[in-house]
This record gives sequence, C-alpha cells and structure tokens, in this order.
Amino acid sequence: MDTLTHPGPPLQRAVTRFTVLVASIRDPSWGHPTPCAGWSVRQLVNHVAVEDLWAGELFAGRTIADVGARFDGDQLGAVPAARFEESAQRALAAAGAPDALTRTVHLSFGDVPGAEYARQLFADHLVHAWDLATALGVPAALDPHDVRACLDWFTPQEGAYRSAGLIGPRPSVADDANPLTQLLASFGRTP
Repeated sequence: MDTLTHPGPPLQRAVTRFTVLVASIRDPSWGHPTPCAGWSVRQLVNHVAVEDLWAGELFAGRTIADVGARFDGDQLGAVPAARFEESAQRALAAAGAPDALTRTVHLSFGDVPGAEYARQLFADHLVHAWDLATALGVPAALDPHDVRACLDWFTPQEGAYRSAGLIGPRPSVADDANPLTQLLASFGRTP
C-alpha cells in the first residue's frame, strides 16, 4: 500500500498537475464556478497560490504572526497563471530544502513536523486539482497512487477537519466506491 512516508514526490506531482491545469485557463474560464461553494476559478487558484506563498514562509520557520496579513486578498494580479506558477515554485523549493521535512512548522492550530505540513499541501493541491479540472470541464488525471495515499493519510483525520469547519459535509457514497470517489467524499465533494 502506498503511503506518504516521503511526501516530497507526491507533493511535486500534485503541484505540477495543478500548475498544468492553471496554465490551460483562458480568460472567460477565470470566472467559472467551481465545486467549492462560492468560489470562481480565479478564487480557487488564488486560494492555492496563497497557500503556496505561505509554504515558503512557514517552511522557513516563520510564524503566522511573523507573516501577518501579507498574503491577504488577491495574489494573482494581471497575469494570474504566471503568478500562480511563481507561488507554486516557491512552495516546491521550500518543501525541497534539505531539512524542510524535519523542521518544525508553526501552523495556526499548533506546531507540526515539516513532513506533516507537506502532506497537507499535497492533499490541498490534489483535491483542488480535481475541483479545477471539474470547473474547466477537463479530466482531472490524478495519479491513482497519489489518490490512494491521500485517502489513507486523510481518513483518520477527516473528523477533526470536519469539526474544525475546514471541509464540508460528507456526501453518501457506496462502501465499494473507488478511491477517488471516497477521497472526494471525505473532503465534502460529490463526484
């Protein structure tokens, strides 16, 4: 069974897939709705870009208070795809630093090892890639091993994420649903 013992390669694949999808966005599509309630394509991409910008700071040992409101609001500007790619590269560089996965990362809810934070980034990029592909009407093309690894990692944490209001209600899915359907449901999405 695939796990996220070494989250670097799955994070790289998930960020790359999301970046490819962003590069394919054309002007009218930036305003399309996504499976994320109330978010347009641009708002979804901005959300992930902001997460990537935070990653650069948090992997470097900074705290939420250190960074403050610097990444509030729109970070995409007039060239959203290019700005997104810059943020994604920054996150990958930070996560790929020699000791990034063993450092302590200071998150809003407490301190975690860098490897755990990389898993969270991986899950966010993976699931939001499905959201973005769905909004754009293109196949998500998510790596099945990454889907399984994300599901295995997230299943024991799903309740805590839901009770914190970080994910929506879980829709009903068949017990024998495929891993992607199970993963999407665990994150509050209806495939």
